[in-house]
Amino acid sequence: MYKKTKLYLCQMSELIVNKVSESSLLTIDLESFYPKEEVAVFDMKEYLFMGLILKEKDFREAMKNLDLAAFKGKNVALTCTADAVIPVWAYMLVASYLEPVAREIIFGDRDFLHKTIFLRNIDRINIADYADKRVVIKGCGELPITETAYVAITKKLRPVVKSIMYGEPCSTVPIYKQPKTPVA
Repeated sequence: MYKKTKLYLCQMSELIVNKVSESSLLTIDLESFYPKEEVAVFDMKEYLFMGLILKEKDFREAMKNLDLAAFKGKNVALTCTADAVIPVWAYMLVASYLEPVAREIIFGDRDFLHKTIFLRNIDRINIADYADKRVVIKGCGELPITETAYVAITKKLRPVVKSIMYGEPCSTVPIYKQPKTPVA
């Protein structure tokens, strides 16, 4: 009995074909474009007199004595969480101190910084690698991917790909299919 079962299983394995692995689908996992660097927030509120007023002399002195180690190699969100009027030059001054040590400086909150860098990473895709290909944009993962990223990747790839699908290679939702050009 054992020999027959083994023979049967061997014959069955020859019949099972993994169509996904044999397909010409390219899968893009947006998690691979997710910003991985540490983030620091520089809040101007910490340097305001009474939490409302920027005193130029005090502010400049604070910038001269700023411990830059906290920002070294990090993506920095430069913001002000206080309801105060901050002159533009003050943001410029902070940026001039952070630029030599920070990886990136973006004006905005932590979320805006994340989205900006995420979109920048997607924009760096070499679309020639996807010309006339069938592409699946992976839909599930460990990290939270926003709609902004899905829209950006679709916009980036649509002009060159044969098709775009969403999901997993074994279960996709069609998004775009290149129209067939009529034969003249």
